[in-house]
Amino acid sequence: MRRISKALGAVALAAVVAVAVPGSAQAATGQLRVGFKSYDNPSGCYGSDIWPLIVENRTDQPAQVYDQPGCAGSVISVVNPGETGTFEFGASVGIA
Repeated sequence: MRRISKALGAVALAAVVAVAVPGSAQAATGQLRVGFKSYDNPSGCYGSDIWPLIVENRTDQPAQVYDQPGCAGSVISVVNPGETGTFEFGASVGIA
């Protein structure tokens, strides 16, 4: 009887952990405009085709502006959903 209780407890714990762990990240919903290019439901890192870097965020996620290409270096600003920003020292944009 004691073994059954331990086994059921372990199964219950595993079920709770499985439900509590969040799923994998998904792309932002909406459109991200970086320079003259637009990206639908973006996810990842985007470079710019113009300078200064212009970011228009029409998604449901914040976009991070980096000072180096490939989303390297430091985050110099965040463009929240519904906002637009121009960045003299921006080189790339990352979004979930």
